[in-house]
Amino acid sequence: MKKVAFYTLGCKVNQYETEAVSEIFEKEGYETVDFEEKADVYVINTCTVTNLSDRKSRQIIRRARKNNEDSIIVVMGCYAQTAPEEVSSIEGVNLVIGTKDRNRIIDYIKKIEENNKSINAVKNIMTAREFEELDINVYKGRTRAYLKIQEGCSQFCTYCIIPYARGPIRSKQPEQVLKEVEKLADSGFKEVVLTGIHLASYGKDIKNTSLLDIVRRIHDIEGIERIRLGSIEPTTVTEEFVEAAATLSKLCPHYHISLQSGCDATLKRMNRKYTAGEYKKVVEMLRSNIPDVAITTDVMVGFPGETEEEFEETYRFLEEIALSQMHIFRFSPRKGTPAATYDHQVDPGTKEKRSNRLMELNRLNMARFHKSFEGRVMPVLFEQEMKERKGYIEGHTANYIKVICKGEDGLKGKIAGVKLERTVEDYMEGMLV
Repeated sequence: MKKVAFYTLGCKVNQYETEAVSEIFEKEGYETVDFEEKADVYVINTCTVTNLSDRKSRQIIRRARKNNEDSIIVVMGCYAQTAPEEVSSIEGVNLVIGTKDRNRIIDYIKKIEENNKSINAVKNIMTAREFEELDINVYKGRTRAYLKIQEGCSQFCTYCIIPYARGPIRSKQPEQVLKEVEKLADSGFKEVVLTGIHLASYGKDIKNTSLLDIVRRIHDIEGIERIRLGSIEPTTVTEEFVEAAATLSKLCPHYHISLQSGCDATLKRMNRKYTAGEYKKVVEMLRSNIPDVAITTDVMVGFPGETEEEFEETYRFLEEIALSQMHIFRFSPRKGTPAATYDHQVDPGTKEKRSNRLMELNRLNMARFHKSFEGRVMPVLFEQEMKERKGYIEGHTANYIKVICKGEDGLKGKIAGVKLERTVEDYMEGMLV
């Protein structure tokens, strides 16, 4: 039996796609092994969000070659799509496949085996108009299922390479989405997480459908108890959206709404399509209408031209709206994006200082949010036994508070009530009730 090994860098969409591609190999008779083992084929699913991501991708490619010099090395994903010639030139790479035609991967490998010639199969992604179906039939060892329903992005934020790596927006047909969710429910999954490159764009290329429409239809599927959304834009959260969300009991009260900056001048240079004031209105609408709602976000520090005054404006804004969790990251110039050429690049030391201040604010906000739930009984979907504490199991509430409590592995995949007793760093400890 031939062996295949996978390494995935980057986002949840990449993880979904790797899992789908692994099924293609298994149907062909391959055995999936750990990446550090000797395999006949190594598949590296790359990320290109930052220059660091590219470097990491190159390191992993070289590691695969050391594991087995006679193997076929496949490089797919965003870095492969945006720099196919560069990837092809790395010693040992046999197939470069990008973000399209991954369902043809076995055909390409057979050609390489027959002709002993490398293949660059990357095509112009900007001409793509169809959603590439990469379905998963068997989820291994998971309690929540990620379902990719959208591809591509047409926002063109000035710091982001992703529209060039993923192409224009494409949506999975609603009937296909529902069919896959029904399959997940039949397999015993309680929670489905809807993901995409720009999830808020779901349905914009399909007549009479939207993200809200597909959520409503998934809501009617028996067996699924939680629907969680991946990252969405502030512009998605309209009054209509909030009113509907408040009536959908399965829709998790957890919204990851990308912010990037709390300063309007910075947002404008980023080519973001909202103001800080509009973002604040979204936060207020959600908190007014959805009990226990958690709002999480991404914030970038050190964008070109970000002055001390602009950063302070962002800091005060985040202090005021006090989100439940923030992912703080530093601007990294990405070759091929407008922001990489902007004047007034911020020095690394200033970025670090600003990042540290926001991470401290995040710790305070997170602890305050968790503390507000102490003494409450909350349903928790249990995911796995804790490695660090024997006899303990961990999971998440619907509003994405990480919870640990005493419990056995038999609870995995089940939802049970837990009395939340105390806040410990980035999680809460409780007791089964």
